[in-house]
Amino acid sequence: MALGRPTWRGHLRLSLVTCPVALYTGTSPAGDVHFNLINPKTNNRIRMVTTDPDSGPIERSKLVKGYEVERGRYVLITEDEIKSVRLESTKTIDIERFVPTDDIDRLYWKDPYFLVPDGKMAAESYGVIREAMKASKQIALGRVVMSTRERLMALEPRDNGILAFSLRSHDEVRDPHEAFASIPKVKVDPAMVEIARKIIEQQEGPFDPSKFDDRYETALKALIAAKENGRKEVAVEEPRDTNVIDLMAALRASLEGAGKSTRGKPAKSSAGKAAGGHRKGSAQRKRA
Repeated sequence: MALGRPTWRGHLRLSLVTCPVALYTGTSPAGDVHFNLINPKTNNRIRMVTTDPDSGPIERSKLVKGYEVERGRYVLITEDEIKSVRLESTKTIDIERFVPTDDIDRLYWKDPYFLVPDGKMAAESYGVIREAMKASKQIALGRVVMSTRERLMALEPRDNGILAFSLRSHDEVRDPHEAFASIPKVKVDPAMVEIARKIIEQQEGPFDPSKFDDRYETALKALIAAKENGRKEVAVEEPRDTNVIDLMAALRASLEGAGKSTRGKPAKSSAGKAAGGHRKGSAQRKRA
């Protein structure tokens, strides 16, 4: 699959070693279901027209950016003024620090990118930086400006290239202690924990992302195909709530059900095991 147009072009710099690089997004929206707004009376697609409430429609090329300092009052900023305050990170990812991978909380990891040398002449210096990063066994941190925002990037070598992940800023990440503070403290029965641990063991397996498809999007595509062919789609039944009264009995029944589903059968992927265990566990809880 072609990478398409780069998200960003510039230079990667490690002290005095610099090379031209291009940044490509590591994810693809291909296959996603997108809807357009349609007027059901005419079947025409609705188009959004930029409109001034006083003068009416206006061309986008004639518009400028404005920052609202108070309700209804804006400071207008031109493109030339924005260019005048551009940072060095607009054109350069300057590696500032190396940190252990485990030091970066997973709450901060955001979008993946591929960082590749931009042109054959960049391959050697790019390779030097990549191999040095492999030897350090740490994550490199640098900054880059994308979509008018300076973002911290985490760089790590992968195969013969470099992966880049945008990281959320400190202000973007909420404190998990605030979210979990209201959870009441309970004394958990060690015997129940042990049974739950065994259920987890029975559902262990390798991570296979191909098994985790978007079932909702698949259902949407099926709905679209059915309507296109004039068929009526049957509504999905809502899941019923399971009122578990005896937690220990439910755990034991779940363990027995999961064990029967795996005995004498080849190991399944984690997706299959998780799905199977959940369905059987739910059935056993209902009987319990």
